[in-house]
Amino acid sequence: MPQFIEIKQDGEVAIITLNRPEVLNAWHSAMRKELAAALKAQDRDDKIRAIILTGAGDRAFSAGQDLGEAKTFSSERAAEWIEEWRELYGTMRSLSKPTIAALNGVAAGSAFQVALLCDVRVGHSGSRMGQPEINSGIPSTLGPWLMKEMLGISRTIELTLTGRIMDGEECHRIGLIHYLVPQGQVMTKAMEVARLLASKPPIAMRLNKKRFAEVTAAGFEDALQSGARIQKEAYGTGEPQRMMEIFFARTAEKRKAGDVHA
Repeated sequence: MPQFIEIKQDGEVAIITLNRPEVLNAWHSAMRKELAAALKAQDRDDKIRAIILTGAGDRAFSAGQDLGEAKTFSSERAAEWIEEWRELYGTMRSLSKPTIAALNGVAAGSAFQVALLCDVRVGHSGSRMGQPEINSGIPSTLGPWLMKEMLGISRTIELTLTGRIMDGEECHRIGLIHYLVPQGQVMTKAMEVARLLASKPPIAMRLNKKRFAEVTAAGFEDALQSGARIQKEAYGTGEPQRMMEIFFARTAEKRKAGDVHA
């Protein structure tokens, strides 16, 4: 029984909910493994024809990497960390069934990447997405690769170096969110899209998705190999660890001052 995600079925659609709302559904190693296993299981299930991925609560799809875990990494562990992402991202890229991200809130960092790895994204104006790793001293390789495939190099550089978070309107305007609906209709629209995709011929669906994985395989592998090298170097300097400690200190101060959103 998964501890950090919830799985339910609605006809031919599986709904996987990231379920750590107390930390904005941020994931650690155990949660990533659960998610990869759940995706594989739903892909093997002949009764399932589409998968929706969403987050518990109304604040976050996922805040991405749990910094409480990441701040403990050594340079060697940081390189191993990339292999854990290979497992999750490789699983998502290999799925034969369409995936829909129901963006009920923020999708930051690796959660932004997971959303981009879904085939279709549904969100609302308050959905926020971006690649803020630089603010924690963490360099990025997988996120920029995905953004470059979808947005081009100029905007990818700006988003990576500033760590800027985009709102739902901007994400929709530049094509990262396909369907922008009122907040209360995100799951309804995601289910509508899931049922549409579930109605498509399954062999053609599988082969189309396989071809998309093939044409992006070289970039994916390069991003992983570069990621292991770059994260090892970054963590070896101690900068990510220092920046994350500063982040936690600031968060503690905000909570002490009564900021409920800290």
